[in-house]
Amino acid sequence: MMYVDTSAIVALIVNEPGSAAVAAWYAGSKSEIVSAAWCVTEFGSALGMKLRMSALDAVQVKAAWERFERLTANDLHLLPVDLADFHRAAMLTLDAASGLRAGDALHLACAERAGAKSLVTLDAVMASNAYRVKIKPVTLTAK
Repeated sequence: MMYVDTSAIVALIVNEPGSAAVAAWYAGSKSEIVSAAWCVTEFGSALGMKLRMSALDAVQVKAAWERFERLTANDLHLLPVDLADFHRAAMLTLDAASGLRAGDALHLACAERAGAKSLVTLDAVMASNAYRVKIKPVTLTAK
């Protein structure tokens, strides 16, 4: 099972610097792909931010949301977020040296609880923290 964080999901659906790397990974992936249901909120937030910053227009946002819905219906299994995941995420963020933001810590907590063997991300901080919870990071780089 491979856990995918929102940075990779956004790049898979919206054209941005990491898109080619994520698309290549996705095309070759043979494992079950999972993420926390939390990624739905994060993905919506990312689209909203791109709309506010005029990086995407309303038509592009609608199309991206529809691609996201197809992804979650067909290939990306969404895991529920448990109360214990919020507590674990809080414990991860208490280490200031980790550099973890709350949302990323929640992803790590969910991936850890689900028993994910690896975590796909474009975020270097997320990748370095995956090691802390004994999950192998698959760090894709933006080119």
